[in-house]
Amino acid sequence: MTSTIEQLKREIDPGTIEPPFLMNLYRNCFYSTLETTTELLPDGTTFVFTGDIPAMWLRDSSAQVRHYIPFSVENVLLRQIIKGLIKRQMQYIRTDPYANAFNREPDNAGHKQDRTKQNPWVWERKYEVDSLCYPIQLSYLYWKATGETSVFDNGFREAVRTILGLWRREQRHLEDSPYRFERTDGSPTDTLQNGGKGTPVRYTGMTWSGFRPSDDACTFHYLIPANMFAVVVLRYIGEIARDVWKDEALADSAKKLGREINDGIQGYGIFRHPKYGPIYAYETDGMGHYNLMDDANVPSLLSIPYLQYQAAEDPIYVNTRRFLLGRDNPWFFEGSCAKGIGSPHTSKDYIWHIGLIMQALTSTDEEEIRELLKMIAGTDADTGYMHESFHKNDPGQFTRPWFAWANSLFAELIHRIMKDGKQYLFHW
Repeated sequence: MTSTIEQLKREIDPGTIEPPFLMNLYRNCFYSTLETTTELLPDGTTFVFTGDIPAMWLRDSSAQVRHYIPFSVENVLLRQIIKGLIKRQMQYIRTDPYANAFNREPDNAGHKQDRTKQNPWVWERKYEVDSLCYPIQLSYLYWKATGETSVFDNGFREAVRTILGLWRREQRHLEDSPYRFERTDGSPTDTLQNGGKGTPVRYTGMTWSGFRPSDDACTFHYLIPANMFAVVVLRYIGEIARDVWKDEALADSAKKLGREINDGIQGYGIFRHPKYGPIYAYETDGMGHYNLMDDANVPSLLSIPYLQYQAAEDPIYVNTRRFLLGRDNPWFFEGSCAKGIGSPHTSKDYIWHIGLIMQALTSTDEEEIRELLKMIAGTDADTGYMHESFHKNDPGQFTRPWFAWANSLFAELIHRIMKDGKQYLFHW
C-alpha cells in the first residue's frame, strides 16, 4: 500500500500556487487522505478511516476523497481507490443501513454497550440521513467525471433499494420504524430520548433522522439540511436508474419520494423570522417547534448551494445565510483571530475549519473568500493541517490534530479557486 501511495503522489500533482506557505498547507491537506487514512484491501475494496478514530464513516470517507475525483479521470490508481471505496460503502449499507461508522473487519470493535441492534461490522449505529446520501453523491460525481458505470453493479442497486425503503419507513418513524438507540455511558447528546425512539414528530413528508452529521442527537428529528441532501440524492438515483439501469419504475419511485420530502421541507421547514424574513430552520418536528441554528458539519444550512439544493442567490437562502453568519445563530462565534460557525459537538467559542471552508465554497463575494482564506491559513496553529475546531481567540487551542475531512475540504476549495482562474484571491 505504501508503494501505491508513493506512486500516486508521483503521478498526481495538485498544482503550484503562491505564496509558498499557502502552497505547503494545500499540498499537506491534498495528500492527507492518501497518506494517512487509505487502505487498499485484498478483496479489491478500499477502507478510508476518519483519522484519529480507526473506523470508517460513510459520510467522512466520501468527503475525504471527493477532491480526488477530477484527478481520477486520468489516473487508474486513483480510480481503483474510489471504486473500491464505493463498493465497500455499498457492502456496509447492505449490512446495516442505520449505522454511521464501520469496522475494517467484523471484529466487534466500537460502541458495543449501546442499546441498539448490534453487528460485528458496526463501530457505531447512530442513524443519520446524510450517511446514506454521501456514498450516492460520491458515486454520481465519479460517474459524471469519468463516464464509468461499473460502480453501479447489482450490489449498488440493492443498496439503493435499501435506502429508498428506509427513507420511506422513516417518514413515519414512531409508527413504522424498528430503530432504537440508547447510550448510557456518554453525553446526553449521544443518546435518544423516549426509550431510544427520539422525541415526538408528526408526519410531514420529510424523513426522520436520529442524529446530525456531527453525530449529536437531533433536538427535533426532521433535520432540514439532511432532508435537502436527500432530495438532491434522490434526483441522482433517478438519473442513474433511467440512464444506466433503464429502470423507469425505480426512477419514478425515487422521484415520488423526493417530491414528498421536498414538499415537507417547503411546508414545514421555513420559519418566518421577524428580523430576517423567511429562513430555513435547522430542525423541526412538524408540530410547530423549530431549532434556529446551524452546525458546521455538512450537510448544514450554510452548505445548501454546495449540496446543489438551491442556488446561492435563492432569496430564502440569502436570508438564511445572513442569519447564520451573525450572532443570532447561537453557534456563530467571533473573536480576535477568527469569526465563524462552530458546533454543539465542541465547546462554546470554538470555530470549525469545515464551517469556514464551507462559507468560502458557498460565497459569491470575492472579498469574503479572500478574507476567509486568510483566516483559514492563519489558524492552523503552524501545524500545516486543518483541525476540527479552534478557539476564536487562540488557534493553538484546537481539537483533533488529525481530521482528514477538513483537510480534504480545504484542498477542494483551493482546487476550485484554481480551476476558476482566481489565483489572485491567494494574495492578501
